[in-house]
Amino acid sequence: MPTTTYAHFRDVPESAWRWPSFSPAEIACRGTGAIKINTEAMDKLQSLRNRLGKPLIVRSGYRSPSHNRAVGGAPASKHMQGTAFDIAISNHDPAAFAEAARAVGFLGFGTYPRSGFMHIDLGPARSWGDAFAPRATPFVPETQPAREVLADSRTLKGGGVAGIATVGAAGVEVAQDVLAETQSAILPLVPYLDILRWVFLAVALIGIAVAIHARIDDWKRGQR
Repeated sequence: MPTTTYAHFRDVPESAWRWPSFSPAEIACRGTGAIKINTEAMDKLQSLRNRLGKPLIVRSGYRSPSHNRAVGGAPASKHMQGTAFDIAISNHDPAAFAEAARAVGFLGFGTYPRSGFMHIDLGPARSWGDAFAPRATPFVPETQPAREVLADSRTLKGGGVAGIATVGAAGVEVAQDVLAETQSAILPLVPYLDILRWVFLAVALIGIAVAIHARIDDWKRGQR
């Protein structure tokens, strides 16, 4: 496993860093700033990041021997080899995270639910720690179409046409009666008014039909 050590993460040349989702500062020792880059471990970490499609918050990467002792790490901790990472689980489902980590080749797993992170390393295969509590399954967002805006409602438009036409037909009928009684000079126009009244009634029926069709269609599409 190719490994390169630098006294400080600022010493890492840009040409030597090929893991776009991480920076040398994230992987370096928190106590000394030194960094040991294990290319196999970093390749698997990047693969895990790509597989999950979410950021990985590295709580601890490489540890110098002095810093490992200071934080109470195991005497033979894989962190001192640059082959282990402690990853925060706050933005991940623990079960899905562990499954993805195994899929990309991590073998060692330590779970720390009280501290909110999971340790992963290149092996040997083993596991320890307490189980994380199951995460609640989120509700599926409602996908029902938004209610139709009242001003754009086809039902309202159809009903409006029917109402206007009905009022128009009634108006024509009243006008016809008035003209027939008081204006004998324009009696020849009365038959035409009768035709106009039937036109209004036909428009009213069309409007009613449109309103009924729109309401049925809205029910089928869930806009009710």
